[in-house]
Amino acid sequence: MNIFIGNLARTTTAQDLRQLFEPYGLVDTIEVITDRETGYPCGFGFVEMPERSAARAAIAGLHGVDFGGHACMVNEAYWWVRAHETS
Repeated sequence: MNIFIGNLARTTTAQDLRQLFEPYGLVDTIEVITDRETGYPCGFGFVEMPERSAARAAIAGLHGVDFGGHACMVNEAYWWVRAHETS
């Protein structure tokens, strides 16, 4: 399941997200989105977890949690995938 995580601190790394999500289960891929021109993080990213039940537990457990001084927003990323499939 592809998971969107938003409202991240600009200093958040893929390793930070791995440490945040791995207690819930296996993490396949992590992508912290960066600005194309500046290379700076945009404050959101995606985590792919192969087990749906683990992903749902992560979403429930992490949505609204303080992470790096920010209340992170964690949701299933189906809306993002659909919007970019036709691109």
